[in-house]
Amino acid sequence: MPHDTFHRPRPGFGYVRTLSQQEELPLLRDHLLRLDPDSRRDRFNGVIDESFIERYAKKCTDDGTIIVAYMENGIVRGAAELHRPEQSEDGLPEIAFSVEKCVRGQGVGSVLFRRLLSEASWKGHRRLRVTTGAGNEAMRALAHKFGAHLEFRHGESTGTIDLTPQPQAEFAKLIDAPLNAARALMSFNRACWKLFSKMVEGGRAA
Repeated sequence: MPHDTFHRPRPGFGYVRTLSQQEELPLLRDHLLRLDPDSRRDRFNGVIDESFIERYAKKCTDDGTIIVAYMENGIVRGAAELHRPEQSEDGLPEIAFSVEKCVRGQGVGSVLFRRLLSEASWKGHRRLRVTTGAGNEAMRALAHKFGAHLEFRHGESTGTIDLTPQPQAEFAKLIDAPLNAARALMSFNRACWKLFSKMVEGGRAA
């Protein structure tokens, strides 16, 4: 299972870990309730009230949704959700993200995204569904960063992320590694030869 090792790049008490299902339900609920109106609308693709969030958080606990949380001082400030595949129409696990305004711009979303992909891969999932509001530029950019190909439909963007290893990419790495090492050695040899030539010429001039 992936380790909980993330800390913020500036002084603070931030870290990432997976929430336990029952005992920590209020932490997810309170995080979602703290989202500002724009963030709440982006997260749920529409205007929702607090009673909806209460029901949603309880549903996540009851149906086995995995919640990876970014926490500061025991408070959830960002959450990544991995929903079970049987809950979606196409049989793909669906992922969702939310980050509070006070911790944005610090790489929290990227860390949560990367950690959730590790969780999904560890559980044997090969493809994931990601859905976000059409106006949620930050989420769309984050999804693209991790390889999602999004399409616009019915007022939202939806796409998939492939978690299976790519043989061509791995093969390219095997080829590039010795090639890059050879190039580095050639550059080093050229630099040494130039230095040696200058020393010889300097000796002759003396």
